[in-house]
Amino acid sequence: MKSMRTAVASAASVGLLSVGVFAALPAAAAPAPAPVAPAIGDAVYDHLEALQSIADANGGNRALGTPGYEASAAYIETTLRAAGYAPERQYFDVSEQDVTSTLTTTPVVSADDLGTAVAGSPDTPVAGLTGSLVQPVDAGRLGCDAAAYEGVDLTGSIALVSRGSCLFSVKVQTAAAAGAAGVVLYNNVPGALSPTVEGATGLVPTTALTQAQGTELGAALAEGPVSATLVVQTVTTTVETFNILAETSTGRDDNVVMLGAHLDSVPEGPGINDNGSGSAAVLETAVRLADDALNNQVRFAWWGAEEVGLVGSTHYVDDLVANDPTTLDEIATYLNFDMVGSPNYVISVYDADQSTFPAPVTVPEGSEATEDVFTDYFDGIGQAWVDTEFSGRSDYQAFIANGVPASGLFTGADDVKTEEEVALFGGTAGIIHDPNYHTPGDDLSNIDTKALDIMSQAILAATTSLAADTSAVNGVQPPRTGLVVENVRANTLCLLGKAVVVVGGRNGDDVVVDLTYGTPYGQRVDTTVQPGEQSVAFLSSKAKRVPAGTATVTATATVDGVPVSQTYEVAYPGKRC
Repeated sequence: MKSMRTAVASAASVGLLSVGVFAALPAAAAPAPAPVAPAIGDAVYDHLEALQSIADANGGNRALGTPGYEASAAYIETTLRAAGYAPERQYFDVSEQDVTSTLTTTPVVSADDLGTAVAGSPDTPVAGLTGSLVQPVDAGRLGCDAAAYEGVDLTGSIALVSRGSCLFSVKVQTAAAAGAAGVVLYNNVPGALSPTVEGATGLVPTTALTQAQGTELGAALAEGPVSATLVVQTVTTTVETFNILAETSTGRDDNVVMLGAHLDSVPEGPGINDNGSGSAAVLETAVRLADDALNNQVRFAWWGAEEVGLVGSTHYVDDLVANDPTTLDEIATYLNFDMVGSPNYVISVYDADQSTFPAPVTVPEGSEATEDVFTDYFDGIGQAWVDTEFSGRSDYQAFIANGVPASGLFTGADDVKTEEEVALFGGTAGIIHDPNYHTPGDDLSNIDTKALDIMSQAILAATTSLAADTSAVNGVQPPRTGLVVENVRANTLCLLGKAVVVVGGRNGDDVVVDLTYGTPYGQRVDTTVQPGEQSVAFLSSKAKRVPAGTATVTATATVDGVPVSQTYEVAYPGKRC
């Protein structure tokens, strides 16, 4: 292989003239790094203000099948269209359940109307069921295992159980296994309780109380027997609702990065953290990427009917499985964002590598690499983070159930904050991450703007990174975006009484390239320059004098059938011969 090439001179001439011709001249400057994206938290907060106004104008919520949900969707769509997207609605039917749940006691213990619906609870007979009120005997009255009822006859009774330490469904299952006919769950912090036991088996009818109401009943029990009548009745109706989908106009559509957040709130409140925060962060990410030239297409989703069982995201995936499996296969990874502005926040990442929490679901290959995109970003900026269980208990469930890699971010809901988490993120230990979870208090004042900004920037950074390169997730290599030419130099000298501009460079890439040299005095092309080869071009001015100027060196090649080019500029000095 030759070590030196020239576009216009003989090999002998090059050997004589090239030595020292570029000595002490600066190399061409490398392309400048892309600027870091500015913080987007303020823009995300602006979207939350809009969602709060929508809830205020529509009965205080943005729930499934309500004017508040329709207005929220219209806001998302209007913002997307202004950014150049063409959003589409995907309609589907959902069975909506209206649950009436009441508890009365004898003797009358509380003046309050007792009982809040528990999602997934079985119904009682129409007239209800009556039994003695009984509490578990463990510390905290938590009722998480059989030992909590040791020595207690629960047969036909109604168990009064505090929130904490285990899932609501486990509390109900444990009481039912011990013979309880019903369960009353009560909060362990001030405020209403809106639990769910959906998807669990072995349940009995269940209602929920505030901390004050539960404490009041417990105090009455300490004074003597209390009989309770529990009524749980469900009316099911069918409601049409929809998801919103949009995608970037650039990027390969066979290697799609998808991200989503549920748009619906619970009926009890405006849902600004759950999940206006995730919806707003995804929306602003879409706005920021709208005009970018991306390697991989990005698809955005705002899911409907999450709060009644992940219905919208499940419908989307099930529809692809049935009707368009290729499109499902073309999703490189899915990113989920459900609550990213909690007031007593943690910065947590779905634990796909199970380094902290064993996953109760199968973790698709590529999920660990997707998690790494978030954790590497946080590590790179010195931001503390913790794991959250890769549980499938949000809109990524349908994706991972069908083999699509996934990860996501979460600032916490109803888990109690630990001292260790306070040391990392501040806040208050001993209370839950979002004390207003699923309550009317989940309004704009419930948002921690620092957490919102941290998470919004991470969402944009991770999406941008994956839109450029998913090779770590699924092995799909990004396209070439440039070619490397090293030691680009330019100088002037005199040949036969004429001023000549000499330009050269070394093919520093791993592919064969053509090098085109340009000056005000014409251009020369050196074809099929091998990797590692040096190339030189001599361009005569045909005059005795040239002023200082700039030459260009453009490398071109075809890589995997795609034309690729890279241009460098380099200055040369003036010369008089």
